[in-house]
Amino acid sequence: MGKLLPEELKSLLSCIKKDSRVIVPPMVGYDSGVHLFDGKYIAVATDPCTGVPEEWFGWLLINYAASDVSLSGAKPEFCTINLLGPKSTKPETFQKIMKQTCKAADELDIAIVRGHTGTYDSLSGLFGVATVYGAVQLEKLITPANAKPGDLIICTKPLGMETITNFSIANKELAKKLFGIEQQENLSKQVYLQSCVREAQALVKTGAVHAMHDATEGGFVAALNELAEASKLGFGLSWEKIPICKELLALQSHFKLTDEQLLATSSTGTIIAAIDPQNKEKITEALSQNGLSASFMGEFSENKDRVLLRNGKQESFPLTSGDPYDRILSGK
Repeated sequence: MGKLLPEELKSLLSCIKKDSRVIVPPMVGYDSGVHLFDGKYIAVATDPCTGVPEEWFGWLLINYAASDVSLSGAKPEFCTINLLGPKSTKPETFQKIMKQTCKAADELDIAIVRGHTGTYDSLSGLFGVATVYGAVQLEKLITPANAKPGDLIICTKPLGMETITNFSIANKELAKKLFGIEQQENLSKQVYLQSCVREAQALVKTGAVHAMHDATEGGFVAALNELAEASKLGFGLSWEKIPICKELLALQSHFKLTDEQLLATSSTGTIIAAIDPQNKEKITEALSQNGLSASFMGEFSENKDRVLLRNGKQESFPLTSGDPYDRILSGK
């Protein structure tokens, strides 16, 4: 995966000039930025899209960035897009992708404002970038820095669903062997789980969410550590309560992944959140109405230690681990 290490990213961002209009500037572990414009607070996120199934390209292009905006507490309202390809790209391919993009935007009531389309010798495949933005009331703004001691740590989907689904599409025969023919077919149709727009909006409406983060590149390891780092907290959680489906365990066995790599497997569309413990039932109900289950895995603490409880024994939660997504998708 191409995500920079935290220290590398901090160095990269150090040259950005501070501006009083920018409420949430580019920072490590933040899904979106927020700026002030004409008296309104605008949440903005931009994301690339490449190396995904062509039949889902336009849908993912919109939903990647729209998910990040939703995690801030805002409703995605507008977007701009760049749709690029190698010189050999046929106009019909762009037209097909554009229809997907427009359909995805319409489903989320997002207006496409502007974009750019072109072909370039330097590209070897389709490449897209979407920037999505929407207004958010300051008192309803949610950032990774607002988790509280005692907040429950929840996960909205099983870890690694993105990786399992894309593996089922890219490596059909191996997936049939590892998961079974019927399950491979089922998983290959679940790309829609790589969006968390609707469940993020549902969680925001409960008023019980203090912080949220998408478990994308670096998976659960990156998301939980970034939440703790931003909120200046520690946490304790139980291995047995982490939602790990049998297909991810099958991939772990086949590719000989460590437990740290298992937890770091890319899980785009899976929300890791800090919630008020007094509103556990509200959260459960909100997710249930969206066809999802809340996994309560532990809680944040004033103590800065990051602890994983497994088989009754305490161990340190991994601070970092390599995301095995690319290796898994290669099938090697």
